[in-house]
Amino acid sequence: MNKYILSAFFAFATTFGAFAQANISPAKPQSKKIIIMGGVLHVGNGQVYNNGYVVFEKGKITAAGDATTVKFSTADGEVINANGKHIYPGFIAPTNNLGLVEFESVKATIDFSEIGVMNPHIRSIVAYNTDSKVQATLRTNGVLMSQITPQGGTISGSSSVVQLDAWNWEDAAIKTDDAMHLSWPTMPRFRGFGGRGGFNAESFAERTQNAIAELKSFFAEAKAYNEGAKPAETNTRFAAMAGLFKGTQKLFINANTQKDIVAAVTFAKSFGITPVITGASEAYLVTDFLKENNVGVVVDKPHSLPNNTDDDVNQPYKNVANLVNSGVLVAISIDGFWQQRNLPFMAGTASAWGLDKEKALQTITLNTAKILGMDKSIGSIESGKDATLFISAGDALDMKSNKVERAFIQGRDINLDNLHKQLDKKFSDKYGIK
Repeated sequence: MNKYILSAFFAFATTFGAFAQANISPAKPQSKKIIIMGGVLHVGNGQVYNNGYVVFEKGKITAAGDATTVKFSTADGEVINANGKHIYPGFIAPTNNLGLVEFESVKATIDFSEIGVMNPHIRSIVAYNTDSKVQATLRTNGVLMSQITPQGGTISGSSSVVQLDAWNWEDAAIKTDDAMHLSWPTMPRFRGFGGRGGFNAESFAERTQNAIAELKSFFAEAKAYNEGAKPAETNTRFAAMAGLFKGTQKLFINANTQKDIVAAVTFAKSFGITPVITGASEAYLVTDFLKENNVGVVVDKPHSLPNNTDDDVNQPYKNVANLVNSGVLVAISIDGFWQQRNLPFMAGTASAWGLDKEKALQTITLNTAKILGMDKSIGSIESGKDATLFISAGDALDMKSNKVERAFIQGRDINLDNLHKQLDKKFSDKYGIK
């Protein structure tokens, strides 16, 4: 019987694979100067030019600003007329498992989590799948870069930042091993007591404290290992943490409650590390603490329910604005992989709940680049940075008007087709829908 099940599975996989083959190849390197004229230029740093222009060559931006002060002709390069449209820097999606999972129900396609508790030696980039059908659906909404992040355990491993139009992970990588990711040990939340077996708060508290103690011991040993004489035998786990103590790698700590956020920051500071807090659902309660310690925050899932039963039902929508308006450096993220296409609309929600529109844009562009330590090369449309940008017919933060018409990654004019568009056309043709 197992033989027939296996045969049926392979037949399904073969049929699905043939059906789902989208003929989308990565774009070739930029071969000529490109000039975008007109349109509303959103620089990404808060500046806006209602009649803007951008010039890029060999993958780098060479000029950008007010189009009324310059003149170009077709002799200068390819001129793109963007009148009546919007020009944006490419959006950056942090802390997600894009390219590390394709089918959540098929274990063999899940590469974002490893067995074990302390896994600093795990590198997500080597498992990144550039042939996934998902990346193309993100590019359609302006998400052109992503931080590929491992999950699971207490220390999950190292993330890397990639651009979303590549043949393989080596081509995709913009910055490898940019950050180490850690989940702060925390007490489970219960809505009530009782239930099967009851609830033993002391047992959970003891378990949490033991996990924190183990984490402190692990960091202390890793620090001593990397700062002492070179050992005769290599400890791959400790060696993988060298960048943290040298300051060449960031530490991202997932913590949500105000108590856990303070504890996580204090822990990192004790080892000379300024962390980035992710999750951060109660970060708005400790804004002064975050500012004093110069801690950046990656707010997860603004479209979610409140963390506590007594919270304002709209608090998740307000969280980003509360933090930004208090002077905290904030980026926005969403869990998972296919959901990343909705990232710009998370920023749009923040702008509807107390945040200036251009500051909301920064939470998925320049702010994210700063938190990743990459703001010298990505995150805004400025001279000398990568020409990773796009043109939208409407407001890219608005679900109803977002319509990306052209997109460029490092100057390459990328294909904006995707499997969803192909299926839409197929069945629109079948049923005569226009």
